[in-house]
Amino acid sequence: MSSTLNRRDAVARLMAGRKDALVVTGLGAATYDVAAAGDTPRNFYLWGAMGGAAALGCGLALAQPGVPVVVVTGDGEMLMGMGSFATIAQQAPANLTIIVLDNGLYGETGAQASHTSRTNLAAVAKACGLAHVVEIADARGLDDLVSRFPSAAEGPHVAIVKIAPTEHPRLVPLRDGAHAKARTRLALGLPAD
Repeated sequence: MSSTLNRRDAVARLMAGRKDALVVTGLGAATYDVAAAGDTPRNFYLWGAMGGAAALGCGLALAQPGVPVVVVTGDGEMLMGMGSFATIAQQAPANLTIIVLDNGLYGETGAQASHTSRTNLAAVAKACGLAHVVEIADARGLDDLVSRFPSAAEGPHVAIVKIAPTEHPRLVPLRDGAHAKARTRLALGLPAD
């Protein structure tokens, strides 16, 4: 399944409807795109932990069941953290949505072909027991996702969004982990430490 969806535009459309959702990003392009759509204290940029975005999102969703939690990550990172699909299915946080931006490339290391040409992440998620899984490759599918995004109920949801393999300028947001944690905690009404 190939796509001509523009990654930056797709993420901007999703973030425009995020309301009060907490957004966790995987490293690289997902972070740059979410930051380009608007940096807020409810964005938690996960630096230096490739493969950990979905698991972190699951933990936050379990800790904050009344808050929609959205993970935006890439196919390379999700391939590295595929086991988190099984944990998410087991824990079943209803307020969790995982968006995987799949351009079929390892963008941060030189644009080598990723394994998603042979590994269907949607099929993996379903095989792990996740019931609400969609693959999107066109504007109509993106419109449908935007219309029901995000939700604090009826999840977890997984959307594999096939995107065109194009580069965009990097907008590198906050990289201080302690500060990122503190500002997100404050945005949730929790103490900074």
